[in-house]
Amino acid sequence: MRKLTSRLLLLTSLLAAAVSAADYNPQGPTPRLADGTPNLGPQEDGLGLWGRGPGPMVAGADYPPPDEVPFKPWSRALYDYRQATLAKDDPHVRCAPPGGPRQFAVPFGLQLVQVPHMSKIFIHSGGSTRPWREIHMDGRGHPDYINPSYFGHSIGRWEGDTLIIDTIGFNERFWLHREGYPHTESLHLVERISRPQRDTLRYEITIDDPEAYTAPWSTVWTKTWEPDQEFIEYFCQDNNIDQFHMMGSESLVQ
Repeated sequence: MRKLTSRLLLLTSLLAAAVSAADYNPQGPTPRLADGTPNLGPQEDGLGLWGRGPGPMVAGADYPPPDEVPFKPWSRALYDYRQATLAKDDPHVRCAPPGGPRQFAVPFGLQLVQVPHMSKIFIHSGGSTRPWREIHMDGRGHPDYINPSYFGHSIGRWEGDTLIIDTIGFNERFWLHREGYPHTESLHLVERISRPQRDTLRYEITIDDPEAYTAPWSTVWTKTWEPDQEFIEYFCQDNNIDQFHMMGSESLVQ
């Protein structure tokens, strides 16, 4: 009897999952919270995450080519060095957090979790060191002094269905993306995030760093929703052998 009951429960669960999958419409309308605000993350069950997108770079990111980026001479020289040495010094492979827009351009997905009663939005990373950042949504400004950090100090607001995040106070211990575009502590990052349909997150950034670039520059890419997915347990520090493979332009064969 117990085996029969267990099998019936399993069958019911599988049927429910099949119905849920059949009902899922990736091109459906933007999901919303009770107050009408776009829901940029999971539903009440906590399932789902933003995976990669269609862009050509890691996790579907899409940055402009270097010839379209307004480098200053020193930042272009640093970028060229990082390219010549095959990005061997990338802090990310040594388990540094993916600061700035790099959080949206690393593997293992991310979640945006809106917590209205705290007036905050949390962005959780599924990879790296499993870091998270918080966006203050209570109307505050930036403090006069910010101790530079990987994620800086972020304040957000809604413009229609688009979340605008304004961030300053970054350190210089991460790369903006895998190819090695530099930045300084003067970086001012503006992110515009929207969910035009159920399975699409539109992520647009403006990089304003007058110490590294002669003018602000922007780019945009999309990420795809993966329903019913959960973060796997992942810690970069556990068996991190990747860093020992970063040889740059040196040959492995002597």
